[in-house]
Amino acid sequence: MTNEIATRADETAAVSNYLAADPPTESELEAWARDAIAISQISANIATTSLAGQYRGKPDEVTAVILAGHELGIQPMTSLKSIDVIQGQPALRAHAMRGLLQSKGHEIELLEATATYCKMRGRRKGADSWQEVEWDLDRARLLGLLSKDQWKKQPKTMLINRATGEICRLVASDALHGMPYAAEELDGYTHGEVVQPKRAPLSVASITEPGQPRADSGVVDVDTDDEHTAAVQELRDFGRQQGVDDIEALAHEELGAPVEHVSAQAIRALVARLHKAIAA
Repeated sequence: MTNEIATRADETAAVSNYLAADPPTESELEAWARDAIAISQISANIATTSLAGQYRGKPDEVTAVILAGHELGIQPMTSLKSIDVIQGQPALRAHAMRGLLQSKGHEIELLEATATYCKMRGRRKGADSWQEVEWDLDRARLLGLLSKDQWKKQPKTMLINRATGEICRLVASDALHGMPYAAEELDGYTHGEVVQPKRAPLSVASITEPGQPRADSGVVDVDTDDEHTAAVQELRDFGRQQGVDDIEALAHEELGAPVEHVSAQAIRALVARLHKAIAA
């Protein structure tokens, strides 16, 4: 019995010595969760101040922005000035994207920039050859960009922003992780702030039959099942066919709730009404 007790004591001491010398390492997910909790607590305080900028009063968005920046190695307050949330997606501003790559040793150079033309080049750290990109107003026109307000006001800046996004993806897309596009490349962005997508020049009421009663919204708590997803897609397809970018916002007004909380039947009924009105 004495030998058995001694053996167990020796085993316990051996395990204790092993843990002290080489403690278990924290997994990446555990580290992320720990950081997320700490960031969430900090964000609640930041969101009450003017330093939060466009995210003031939005602690959840402050948390998301700081977390996104944290994964890129950007400090919290810098993240708030460098990352925009556009239609639910975080995106680096062009200057921040350029700075991020340069901080990692990649080279980004502006060769020429006017109100009609921009040329940039970039070289990956350790590489010998340069890559070049060019942006001009003809290219922007083909993409339908010139009608946007910022392109009218600041064509030179917008050309640089577009060239920045493209050259950064070519040189070091791995450094950008989940944010490969500059904020200025995405719809819903105005220099220095995020705005809601431009309101379409029509409403559901204007394209449905005059005097027709408002549809019952069929508001329910729904999961995103296949049937509901298909109904929402039908609504989006109609909007795309008719050139209505914010069809879901218009449907929200008509149905009295976001499409996420409206039954598939109510959504399909609205789509049917819209198609009928267009065909009339």
